[in-house]
Amino acid sequence: MTGIPSDPTAQGGLEPLPQPLVDEAVRLALAEDLGDVGDITTNAVIDQGVRVRATLATRVPGRIAGLQLVESAFRSVDPSIRVTIIHQDGEDAEAGDTLAVIEGNARSILAAERVALNFLGHLSGIASATRTIVSAVAGHKARICCTRKTTPGLRLFEKYAVRAGGGINHRFGLYDGILIKDNHISIAGGVGPALQAARRRVGDRAKIEIEVDNLDQLDEALAHEIHMVMLDNMSPAQMSEAVRRVNGRVLIEASGGVTADTAAAIAASGVDLISVGWLTHSAPSLDVGLDFETA
Repeated sequence: MTGIPSDPTAQGGLEPLPQPLVDEAVRLALAEDLGDVGDITTNAVIDQGVRVRATLATRVPGRIAGLQLVESAFRSVDPSIRVTIIHQDGEDAEAGDTLAVIEGNARSILAAERVALNFLGHLSGIASATRTIVSAVAGHKARICCTRKTTPGLRLFEKYAVRAGGGINHRFGLYDGILIKDNHISIAGGVGPALQAARRRVGDRAKIEIEVDNLDQLDEALAHEIHMVMLDNMSPAQMSEAVRRVNGRVLIEASGGVTADTAAAIAASGVDLISVGWLTHSAPSLDVGLDFETA
């Protein structure tokens, strides 16, 4: 899975997550929660043969993501649990909407409940925050993308949630795209030397993006063969001037200080991408819950 396609502005779609990776993430989360002895509270309170029907529902409006992990959580604990998905990932839900119905053994459902809700709330929170920013730039060509500022071990799922919210993905890792940042530039001795070293070592095998802090660095970068330039913490006026100077020669990414309130002005400058790190590292979880009734 790549981070910067040849035309990142065309990236889109929401394909299912790889099931083996979903199941492995769920396995680790269940092991963390259940330990070696399982749910001692439920096993002490609930008889072994009790069956229940549970409704998975939203408490607040939001964009949904993570139902594949929900299904895996319940079925990993007990394959006989029946999970009926009502809403799909990438859809909006109102407060009180039923997302799924869970039926089966009460002990099994309670053992998987928290893991399922943790994944669903976290990923739906990312999707909801992304949808808000995407809506803020509607009418402009700019696309909203995420960064590598992700929870260790959850990057694949968090970037999936960004796509569920209408955004696109930047690099998935250091392995799938060259992005020269300020520390690279500092160590290499400047924009020019950094770009020359990168091109010398990778030739035409990889596209190169470079981060610039000011318009002078932009001019220096444009003297070299690059695919994309990142404007770091520039004002909308500076971004507009950068767009003028680039004049369509390369893609332009804006980064830094992006909120629902600032996104529209950034998009109006004419940039192609707006990267938002907090979507994956600080988006608030969506409030979802599981309500039980005796089957």
